[in-house]
Amino acid sequence: MLDQISQEIKQTILNYNSEDSLIFKTRIIPLSKEHFSPIIEQNNKTIAFIDGGQAEILAAGNFCLSFIRVYAQVFSNNQKMSSYKNEFYLFTKAEYLNNELYYKSKIYSENKIINEDDLTISSMDSSIRTGQERAPISKITNMARRFAELSLAKQVATDFVILDGTLETTYKNEENYLQGNFSALAKSSTLFTTLGNSPVVLLKKIGPLGCWNYQVDELTSFVKLHPHAKYVFRFEGNKEVLPYLIQNSKDALFLGYPYGLLHVDRMARVSNMEKQSLMMRFLLKAENKEISDYFKFEINSVIRLRILFNSGSLT
Repeated sequence: MLDQISQEIKQTILNYNSEDSLIFKTRIIPLSKEHFSPIIEQNNKTIAFIDGGQAEILAAGNFCLSFIRVYAQVFSNNQKMSSYKNEFYLFTKAEYLNNELYYKSKIYSENKIINEDDLTISSMDSSIRTGQERAPISKITNMARRFAELSLAKQVATDFVILDGTLETTYKNEENYLQGNFSALAKSSTLFTTLGNSPVVLLKKIGPLGCWNYQVDELTSFVKLHPHAKYVFRFEGNKEVLPYLIQNSKDALFLGYPYGLLHVDRMARVSNMEKQSLMMRFLLKAENKEISDYFKFEINSVIRLRILFNSGSLT
């Protein structure tokens, strides 16, 4: 059965056809080898890589308390230079206004880098809703993290800024933050060709040797950043940064992907252990007893984890 499934997959999406075309923003774009251009390595520019992490500490149907961290690391000649970090708690609650359910948020931080008003949004807004259902209140955490990443990007003094993901606007008010000389590199792509292929796989097959850029439109392209890279990535933004990314994309663990993005992902990530610690610190406060009554399962889970960790059963 597995052999039959494997054969079906190969016949469906893994065969190259010269008539295959890319589906991009409602347009059909024929694939052509003429759109490939080489990328020649350069250095002596500063590049800031930026990413964010988040954790939901407490959540109920009508509120959500989250912790968000965004981190930026500047590289020069492949050496780490200055770094920037911003952390904050985000409390979001549901309010009924003008015959509609809205989500309103408050930020708790010594340095607020985003506007709380930009996070006020209808629970039925198309930018956060899935299908016809009302958006879960936890969606605002994703929204705040995105705004914080973009806001931090504007504060970093550097030649180029690289974000993880794309530059496409997703959320209401996101355009207030997406104003700057930003670029973005996405590890995954949801784009397809007319024959059901993945363009990142297909372009790697038909692409030339070495490092290259395949231009789709003025903003978007696909790039291969190491001659021996197994992966091709979607790139958006200022193409002038591409020659300077090659030097940073030679890590043996992930050839062709900038080490800077791996680093900021690790520095911004909120681990499960850190999430549990934040939850415990909040719920076990004496003045939060009434709140903790609603989250006894979470408290018991935290205590059990702490006991196991301290006993050495968990490492």
